[in-house]
Amino acid sequence: MLEIKQQLVERARDEGFELCRVTKPDAIPEAAARLKHFLQQGYHGDMGWMAEHEMRRSSPQNIWPEAQSVVMLAMNYGPEDNPLDGLAQEKSGLISVYAQRRDYHDVMKKKLRRLASWLAEIGEAEVKLFVDTAPVMEKPLAAAAGLGWQGKHTNLVSRDFGSWLFLGSIFTTLDLPTDAPEQDHCGQCTACLEACPTNAFPAPYQLDARRCISYLTIEHKGVIEADLRRGMGNHIYGCDDCLAVCPWNKFAKLGQEAKLAMRDELLLPDLIMLSQLDDDGFRSFFAGLPIKRTGRDRFVRNVMIALGNISQPNEADKQAVLARLDDVSPLVRGMAVWALGQLDPTQARAEGQARQPQEQDEDVQAEWQAVMA
Repeated sequence: MLEIKQQLVERARDEGFELCRVTKPDAIPEAAARLKHFLQQGYHGDMGWMAEHEMRRSSPQNIWPEAQSVVMLAMNYGPEDNPLDGLAQEKSGLISVYAQRRDYHDVMKKKLRRLASWLAEIGEAEVKLFVDTAPVMEKPLAAAAGLGWQGKHTNLVSRDFGSWLFLGSIFTTLDLPTDAPEQDHCGQCTACLEACPTNAFPAPYQLDARRCISYLTIEHKGVIEADLRRGMGNHIYGCDDCLAVCPWNKFAKLGQEAKLAMRDELLLPDLIMLSQLDDDGFRSFFAGLPIKRTGRDRFVRNVMIALGNISQPNEADKQAVLARLDDVSPLVRGMAVWALGQLDPTQARAEGQARQPQEQDEDVQAEWQAVMA
């Protein structure tokens, strides 16, 4: 089995995976308790599928009892620039580094299929592969396999690649030699916890997704709570603040996978332009990208919040918000009301007097009432 594993590591490297290591399905016994606490606290928010699949997610053995080994693979997607630099560009939208490129699920799945097929053939074994598409606790498994450790922000950190790793896994009935787990190297550092603008970490190694900007801008389907909007700044899809601030990024390397190259138009795109996207325009602009799955209405909701957070707005900024007061989506209209109230309270009250009586949606009515209070 040692020879097969050595060949596997070499083939994984040829496919573009920087790391390939092996652990056992029973290597993360503490994961079940941590997951239960997360769900009991309601930290999962709208992500009901996490609770629905708690039993399967709590242990790899519950996903596939016949599996003897879990091959964990990582692909580096390190950015050229520091994402934190974009925080000062108020009139441009911040998109998470991972989403500024082709959907990594598609790229990694093809590579994993080739790798898994080879492993199944040479080892005469059964295999199953996963890329964030099943109830697999990828980060604990990655730590158990020695790819890195889960930092105080709950994300994986690597001594060689910092914060920027895509993860995938191959479950197999082969009994492969395992690798040693990685130790926690966070020490006394709390930079990631302090960097979060919405205070999403109730304690080190705990995340309340309901306050996390990544969750709010991607997973959350409804109205974002008013007390969180200011903290979102110009984040319009995801957030890298806690990742980017990690000191271990001094060892990070630029991602090399050509199929995951950054798209220039997604680096700090203009908020006004994004606010004008209709459904067809949204689908066209974000074709082949993970952003497309969120949908136009939620995305433009996020853009409205970013526009409302501009500290020195001009007339064009206000006009972009005013145009969305008549949007077909109540979700967008409501956030446009809030944004106008932030940019020009006097004009917002005047608009409210004319528009509020005709508004039918309760959530939008609530936004108007808050503006005119």
